Amino acid sequence: MIIETKRLFLRPWVREDAEALYEYATEPLIGPVAGWPVHTSVENSREIIENVLAVPETYAVCLKQDNRAIGSIGLLIGDRANIKIAPDEAEIGYWIGMPFWGQGLIPEAVRNLVRYGFEVLQVKRIWCGYFDGNEKSRRVQEKCGFRYQFTLKDVAWPLMNDIRTEHITCITRAEWELTNIL
Repeated sequence: MIIETKRLFLRPWVREDAEALYEYATEPLIGPVAGWPVHTSVENSREIIENVLAVPETYAVCLKQDNRAIGSIGLLIGDRANIKIAPDEAEIGYWIGMPFWGQGLIPEAVRNLVRYGFEVLQVKRIWCGYFDGNEKSRRVQEKCGFRYQFTLKDVAWPLMNDIRTEHITCITRAEWELTNIL
């Protein structure tokens, strides 16, 4: 499955993306604020592709011009989500490499994956979260029509071996249909 946007392809991750993933996932301003450790080698990135990213509804974010992975986006449906949600709901997560910040690429990817979630997967609600201090993620969610729902304090986050505060946002299918934010 490939989702095409104005400037991007959202496509499944493949082993050959390991070098590109490593290039962007070594940046300490990306992973840790999103809840995952920086990658330590190309082999580490390859293992993450195989064991984490190569799952249904998780996509490499690629520029159309070269189809090279510059970020990641995905939907975790039902009990695969990081928060407790219904089986017909999803949680969206995303990140993009620093050289591509400020170009509106992740909002473009989020809007299109939200559309796909509602129109094709028929989910009723899409949730998203951001940790304290991740203002870029908060802004993406606001731009894409997500509304604040609640805050989870003192969340144990094993990937980073720490305790965090997470803010949860959501958009319903009805809200999305009203705004049709694409």
